[in-house]
Amino acid sequence: MKRESEQPSLDRTLELVRAHGFDVAPYAAAARGALVTKYGVGAVLVAAPESTNTEDAIAAFAVHPGLLVRGEVSRLLDRGYQKFIKTSQYELPASASQLQAIHTFSEELKQLTGAISLYNESLGTTSDVYRYDRLMGRGDAQPAPAQP
Repeated sequence: MKRESEQPSLDRTLELVRAHGFDVAPYAAAARGALVTKYGVGAVLVAAPESTNTEDAIAAFAVHPGLLVRGEVSRLLDRGYQKFIKTSQYELPASASQLQAIHTFSEELKQLTGAISLYNESLGTTSDVYRYDRLMGRGDAQPAPAQP
């Protein structure tokens, strides 16, 4: 038996986020996409691909929350010793206030969209990509030799 979704539709979600002080602008790179911003952080919401009815489609992330750098939503890159803000042109070290803004934005947006809030994500900011320097340059693991 399919469970009823408590998540609001994309249009209702956009109304909710506007009412809570978020800025919403159309996003041309995604069909029916909307760039949602607050605290210098942004994310792109679109209709969920598994929705059959476009009017009642729930909101999903096309671009996950990240800091806005020159109008582009960045990704958070973790290198083990430092977190970085990465865009197509720049890679900048992340400050504590930037990480806190991303975390606050993500939690507020998840609460408004009805998305699942995981325990480890509620403790602090999680990264989009993990690239540890001690693992860089390593080849693929060698397969175990076959036993005769």
